[in-house]
Amino acid sequence: MENEAEVVGLGVGVNDQGSNVPAVVLNVRDEYLPIVITTDQARAIQLALSGEPFERPLTHDLLVEMVTEFGGAVDGVRIDDLADGTFYAKIDAERYENGHPERFVFDARPSDAVALAVRVDCPIVVSDAVLDVAGQSAEDVELEGLDED
Repeated sequence: MENEAEVVGLGVGVNDQGSNVPAVVLNVRDEYLPIVITTDQARAIQLALSGEPFERPLTHDLLVEMVTEFGGAVDGVRIDDLADGTFYAKIDAERYENGHPERFVFDARPSDAVALAVRVDCPIVVSDAVLDVAGQSAEDVELEGLDED
């Protein structure tokens, strides 16, 4: 089963080596799902969440513009697998040709999928299988300093 998620914001976690790493935090099924991302991805997501314009299109903005210009749309993103500590995502898109929809599914990093989702305001869903392994209760996640939108 898939569960709709909401981006709570960006936070900082600690990796296995004790270094600070950025994470996007999703709220789904009354749990938190922190996903470690790169600093660049964190910036791209934060700019989209805040609505701050950037002087030149960032990669995700460019991709949305190109997809739209070619008659397509991003319908939703799915975080649907977790293997060896790595999250996997899919982007569901479609375009209409002669009034008929043509659907596409693209493999993606969750950070890219979330960055696109916040730009086009489409649903983000997370599978039960991922949440069963990586979901954390509110008591287990310290949200102090979390950069909420």
